[in-house]
Amino acid sequence: MSSTPPLANLALPVSDAALATRLQERLDAIEELLAGYVQGRTKYVSDAAAHLLAAGGKRFRPLLVLLAAEAGDDPGAEDVLTAACVVEITHLGSLYHDDVMDEAALRRGADSANARWDNLVAILTGDFLFARSSELTSRLGADAVRIQAETFTRLVEGQILETVDPGPGEDPLQHYLDVVAGKTGSLIATSARYGARFSGASREVEEALAAYGEIVGSAFQLSDDILDVASESDESGKTPGTDLREGVATLPVLMARAGCAGSEDPADVRLLELLDADLEDDALLAETLMLLRRHPAMDEARDYVLARAEEAKRHLDVLAPGPVRDALADFADLVAVRTG
Repeated sequence: MSSTPPLANLALPVSDAALATRLQERLDAIEELLAGYVQGRTKYVSDAAAHLLAAGGKRFRPLLVLLAAEAGDDPGAEDVLTAACVVEITHLGSLYHDDVMDEAALRRGADSANARWDNLVAILTGDFLFARSSELTSRLGADAVRIQAETFTRLVEGQILETVDPGPGEDPLQHYLDVVAGKTGSLIATSARYGARFSGASREVEEALAAYGEIVGSAFQLSDDILDVASESDESGKTPGTDLREGVATLPVLMARAGCAGSEDPADVRLLELLDADLEDDALLAETLMLLRRHPAMDEARDYVLARAEEAKRHLDVLAPGPVRDALADFADLVAVRTG
């Protein structure tokens, strides 16, 4: 990873001043476009659709579109900006639905749409945003419509699979990895693909960056799983054990379950008991976090994410050495070792 600190206020690590400036200028233009695209024909719809957009966010997906576009001959093309809006609006729509599924009260520090209005409004607003992203995709041509449809299918299937337990004989870890690939990896892969495609990059580069995006997108979620257990709240801003308290079986939890199965070690037996218990009690949650942090599953999970980051970087070999390749490689490294 480059030792030079990133420049600009970007969600991706970019250490080249000229590249960072170009990306920030285009991201500012996309922010203006997004504000217009979420408007409906009535104030009520516009207010609901703009609610989460106004709450902020890292704009990681449109930024990846822009960075991938630097691999082509025309990175500032209008279609690149449109594609960046497509992926961000698709992501926003999914957040409205996620908050209903999770019964979330907050999103990005603001009231969730379902808390401010109700579940029906939140669901329909998500649908409105999905429709708007489809409308924008149609401007990019028939093949983009196909790519977007396939991406959306994977995203929704991942959301559905998240609500069900693995089937008989199905590996729980693989089931979870499939959920992550669908919910997170698919749209990030399409972000990288769109950037390469609409800037005129070669098909080889497009396919390589899409593969990179799929892997690094999933790895980002898996590193978040590790943070849920390993981080202290004053380090990352993330409340430790949130997923544990909600009973979400994440990467280190699934690996710990597999490692504890059949073990006679008292710590392993106790950890399994706690993972099956109601962790609303603060003392039980603290005990579970302590045992998980000491379990070999944490290192196993970290090693898995590190391996995925290395796999992602290998797909960057098709790019010429330079700031774009460096930024993408640095992001894969950052995903693997991030603390917040």
